[in-house]
Amino acid sequence: MDGNGRWAKARGLARIEGHRRGVENVLDVLEAGADLGVEMLTLYAFSVENWQRPPEEVAALMELLEHFVTAHLDRLIARETRLRVAGDIAALPEGARRGLESAMAATAHFPTRTLCLALNYGSRTEVVEAVRAYARDVAAGKENPDTLDWATLERRLYTAGLPDPDLIIRTSGETRLSNFLLLQAAYAEMYFTPVPWPEFDRASLKEAVDCFRRRERRFGKTGEQLQRRTDEG
Repeated sequence: MDGNGRWAKARGLARIEGHRRGVENVLDVLEAGADLGVEMLTLYAFSVENWQRPPEEVAALMELLEHFVTAHLDRLIARETRLRVAGDIAALPEGARRGLESAMAATAHFPTRTLCLALNYGSRTEVVEAVRAYARDVAAGKENPDTLDWATLERRLYTAGLPDPDLIIRTSGETRLSNFLLLQAAYAEMYFTPVPWPEFDRASLKEAVDCFRRRERRFGKTGEQLQRRTDEG
């Protein structure tokens, strides 16, 4: 969800107006994705580094988050979309946290389509927390470090129970992952677009998905095939 602030600045608007437009775009993209057959969408909404932004901007972002989960819950339910969160939401303001918890509980039974919001998320923090949890279980005699494998660690990640991404889209011309799903993205296709998030519409998403599907038809998408393609350069 990158480019909200720059989108607003280019139009002589306050940064928060860009964030507001970005939030409004979430369900439009979600619904466009559903029409394209996308069942799982994860959005990087607020990183652990975002706490370093000006306090008034952070407060406004939290208000927008609270408004989103309360005002648009009916649309999530109508689309039979489960809401999940990846990240440590304990640090979020009470109103936003309770709104998220309520929305997740109300949509938990939907089996097919999922919207995951990465909130107070950072991949390195996620890994550290997973290792801490595993170390505590080892100390308690619940785990044997000699049998540690990926599946064991994965169960302790914020994304436990969710599939790894097939496609990662970075908007607004940036060409880095910025601490997003670093382990989960091991075999994901990357798609970078100059379009800022507030303008990333149905046509933009279709272009990204079509690009992914063309590559999928050409190369196949299993991890073994992708690893072989990587090894072959």
